[in-house]
Amino acid sequence: MKNVYLFPGQGSQSVGMLAGLDTLNEYIEQAWQAASDVVGQDVARLVAEGPEATLNQTATTQPVLLAASYALWQAAQAEGKPVPDAVAGHSLGEYSALVAAGVLGFEDALKLVRQRGQLMQAAVPEGEGAMAAVLGLDDEVVEQVCLEVEAQVGEVVAAANYNCPGQVVIAGTAAAVSKAGEALKSAGARRVMPLAVSVPSHCMLMKPAAEQLAESLRTVRFAAPKVPVVQNTVGIPVSDPEAIRANLLEQLYRPVRWSQSMRYLLEQGADTFYECGPGKVLAGLLKKIDRQAAVVTLSDQKEWNQA
Repeated sequence: MKNVYLFPGQGSQSVGMLAGLDTLNEYIEQAWQAASDVVGQDVARLVAEGPEATLNQTATTQPVLLAASYALWQAAQAEGKPVPDAVAGHSLGEYSALVAAGVLGFEDALKLVRQRGQLMQAAVPEGEGAMAAVLGLDDEVVEQVCLEVEAQVGEVVAAANYNCPGQVVIAGTAAAVSKAGEALKSAGARRVMPLAVSVPSHCMLMKPAAEQLAESLRTVRFAAPKVPVVQNTVGIPVSDPEAIRANLLEQLYRPVRWSQSMRYLLEQGADTFYECGPGKVLAGLLKKIDRQAAVVTLSDQKEWNQA
């Protein structure tokens, strides 16, 4: 295993994303048009001009971000960039990874993530859920504190994203996340930073959304992957299409095991990672897992040219 493509999730979107990649306009325009058909508005204009608040609404963010990653993926393969030996995507990015691996069709994935975003937002009214990044504590300490706070307040709070050593995101009800934040500071956390999100992803509050999404997932064809896909919930490759489908559903209410996923890939000999989507979030996380890892940010024109 040598080359790995990584696909980012929510938080990587921004007004103006993919601007400046002039040689890739053909791929980007096609992807924006496909997303426009699903979202019901002019995505090219939304990405270019905003408003940011509209772009950040989860039911819009998810198909638009998938389209952005798909545009870069299509361009990379058409323009002769290295072929991946494995793929992985962070949260929403797992859908992009499954498209790249040939498991899902692009149009099917767009429709699924549009519905996924709508169901996630409907599951918890805005303001009632929260997420926060916890810095400087071991995973086990975060898990234990969350369990204790859950028992005390009788509301959901749990580890949602294991991003890199010393960085765990927690999710749950706003009250439980706030109380857990104070308890985690007392336990020695360097910082606890509330995240600007409208949905508490990857915790049991998303179980109702998963139950509704299951109906749509059952109607979509899942093919065997053409390259290994390391899935969020297990941190290892999964090849059986039905297992991939089940894990994709569980991903809504189970934590993203990103650190475990990256360590697996590194242990398998991966030496060059390509962040295939807007921004450099995954590059930053990977460098905290392994400083020696080589990461190419495909949304950066200079790095694209050198890839």
